[in-house]
Amino acid sequence: MTSETTEHLETIVSAHISKDEILNDYRIACESRHASLIGRKEVFMGKAKFGIFGDGKELAQIAMAKVFRKGDWRSGYYRDQTFMFAIGELSLQEYFAQLYAHTDVEAEPATAGRCMNGHFATRSLNPDGTWKNLAKMYNSSADVSPTGLQMPRALGLAYASKLFRQNENLHNLSQFSNKGNEISFVTIGNASTSEGFFYESINAAGVLQVPMLVSIWDDAYGISVSQEYHTTKMSISKALAGFQRNQNEKGYEIMTVNGWDYMALCETYQRAADICRKEHIPLLVHVEQMTQPQGHSTSGSHERYKPAERLVWETEHDCIKKMGEWIISQGLASAEELEEINKNTLKTANDARNNAWNAFIESMQADYDEGLKLIAETTRRYPEMKALEQLKLELERTINPIRQDVIRSIKKAIRLLRFESTGMKTVMADWLKRTMEANFDRYSSHLYSETAENGLQTAPIPAEYDEKSAMVDGRQVLQACFDAMFERDHRVLAFGEDVGKIGDVNQAFAGLQEKYGEWRITDTGIREMTIIGQGIGCALRGLRPIAEMQYLDYLIYGLIALADDVALTTYRTKGGQKCPLIVRTRGHRLEGIFHSGSPMSMILSTLRGMYVLVPRNMTQAAGMYNTLLKADNPALLIECLNGYRLKERLPNNIADFTIPLGVPEIIREGTDLTVVTYGSMCRIVADAAKQLQEIGISIEIIDVQTLIPFDRPQIILQSIQKTNRVIFADEDVSGGATAYMMQKVLDEQN
Repeated sequence: MTSETTEHLETIVSAHISKDEILNDYRIACESRHASLIGRKEVFMGKAKFGIFGDGKELAQIAMAKVFRKGDWRSGYYRDQTFMFAIGELSLQEYFAQLYAHTDVEAEPATAGRCMNGHFATRSLNPDGTWKNLAKMYNSSADVSPTGLQMPRALGLAYASKLFRQNENLHNLSQFSNKGNEISFVTIGNASTSEGFFYESINAAGVLQVPMLVSIWDDAYGISVSQEYHTTKMSISKALAGFQRNQNEKGYEIMTVNGWDYMALCETYQRAADICRKEHIPLLVHVEQMTQPQGHSTSGSHERYKPAERLVWETEHDCIKKMGEWIISQGLASAEELEEINKNTLKTANDARNNAWNAFIESMQADYDEGLKLIAETTRRYPEMKALEQLKLELERTINPIRQDVIRSIKKAIRLLRFESTGMKTVMADWLKRTMEANFDRYSSHLYSETAENGLQTAPIPAEYDEKSAMVDGRQVLQACFDAMFERDHRVLAFGEDVGKIGDVNQAFAGLQEKYGEWRITDTGIREMTIIGQGIGCALRGLRPIAEMQYLDYLIYGLIALADDVALTTYRTKGGQKCPLIVRTRGHRLEGIFHSGSPMSMILSTLRGMYVLVPRNMTQAAGMYNTLLKADNPALLIECLNGYRLKERLPNNIADFTIPLGVPEIIREGTDLTVVTYGSMCRIVADAAKQLQEIGISIEIIDVQTLIPFDRPQIILQSIQKTNRVIFADEDVSGGATAYMMQKVLDEQN
């Protein structure tokens, strides 16, 4: 950038940035830097397990914060602390509370201590699980650790803005959007632009032309690996130059700016946000020449891999140093005044650290005091047991004790008293039980929705039939169900490969795009990861998306977004956000691999946090869709691939009937053997039961209907008590869903 250009930018920006604002920006940058430096020391002192910080990225994030409006959404990564400070959605004390993993949601509102530091989020929900007014607040979707995974979600957040703008029927949803005026801001490090998530999302946003503003923080390294190993042409903006729009072709607006140039950053982000918001197009800001003063994380030192000349350059081009030099050159403050700001911010950061640490320790003090008191009393009663005395001394001498230290000591004391018939053993066992119950809320709650809208609370409404109820193809049952959904709720939308124009490969959406429009039922490219991403963003913003994976096998392409993002949204925010995405797919055909496989063991082990529904026919599927749209849980529903043209009776109340979740159905009663199964296997087992009946063997068939949740009323146990024999049957490999079902019955139903 030439000196004339810099002077021109300074003239433009100075007109709307006051001296006070500039100095306040400098203060925020200094506070954030001190937080990073102090945080690293806290890890090395053993007060936190791991640390990853945003030092070197301060100025760009402050510039981005200036154009971030209420209603906008951030989908970022773990170096965005300065941005969160600048928009007022993260305090220094909350920042350190997350570093220490404080489990109190008031102390650490982003994750309640459930994520490592640098995972930021705002709380979209009220304590009862109802939506806040998202259009009137700054919004940050909850971060995940896999680098690049913020990109598909950011696409969905931007796609929701497009829907809110284009679909007039959504304009009255002012709680969620101001007619689509919102930008999705996504941040990513230069090295993570090598991920497939990044390229797929970049392409999809260019195709969809959505208001997604991508910021790439480029410090020339990815952990210890330099740029030459990461990026074609050693520059992501050069590599993506073909995406640049022109007069004849839609695409991206691409901008580059140096990360140490405060004025250029402010002007660039102002221009970028104006274009993105008004024209509703994707935009990429490549922020180059950034530094990372402390290296990648507390796992190592960057002096090990950066050459000496690079380290010298980073010192000279530190963004806070450069901003200070510019402030002095413009006569906005003296060196002494800036040093005073720096000194004050160091004190502020240290005070926040101390307050956060004290609050963290205080939150566990009562458990420590009570546990120590119990062990001391036991030691007094059993003076001859030297191991108890040693246990007490070890606990007393523990520096900065946490709950685990107390619980471990109590458990050991109980073991030492295993042969004693003493009241103290019972007292300690009772204390341990109460503490573990309290710890469930602290550490394990909210894997699934705990609101009044969770799917387990939906009252079952039976399907109704009469003599006029028509026999139709299974696909027509679904078609009628989807038609009713779109009619009654404008928030419902569906998208996926072949979903729109042809009405999906099995025709369950046939004619619905023509009836409800392309913004409701939409075709996508072959890009499963970003289909899931579209669904995530829409669900986070109050819409009710149905994201289609054409076949169950293809779910693997989007699995990480489901496992690490969708399934854990409610958990990792302790009920602060929800993602009621419905993923529709089909499987169980039992005719080989690739288009008819059944990777159920993979699904069951990775998607805890989502419901997994396995209806045996399309009527059951329709009832489950009705249930899910009344609920706030994310779910995967697997239809039977070989059932679309089998005849079923169309319920008279197709729009209203519901199937309860976690409640199996006995579809054939018997006395000799219980067979537990699901999906297409129900027909196969039913045929076997008929043949066995001919030779006097009576089979009871149970369709579990949902694998997650699983048999809440323990219907399977009651059947086994009657027949004394059970077979678990499915179409998966050995050790898959059958092993899962058996384990649930053995372990949970005893």
